[in-house]
Amino acid sequence: MHRTVEAIVEADGTIRLLEPFEREAGPYRVLVTFVQEAPEEGGAMAPLLSQGALGDWAREEEDVAWSHLQPEP
Repeated sequence: MHRTVEAIVEADGTIRLLEPFEREAGPYRVLVTFVQEAPEEGGAMAPLLSQGALGDWAREEEDVAWSHLQPEP
C-alpha cells in the first residue's frame, strides 16, 4: 500500500512528519520529493492536525445551537 505524508526535512537532516502515521513494525522504503518552497506553519495538514481540538464542534447540539446562522434551504 502506498501513502503520501507531508513532512519537513530539518537542517540536520531529520525528517519530521506533519501528521500521525500508524505503521506496523519493520523497515520501510520511502521516496522523498524535495519541493522548492518554504514550509508553511502546519503545512497542508494543519486542518487534519486540529481535528482533535475541534472535535466538540461536530456534535448535533452544536448544529442546533448555530442553526439560526445558516441560510434557509
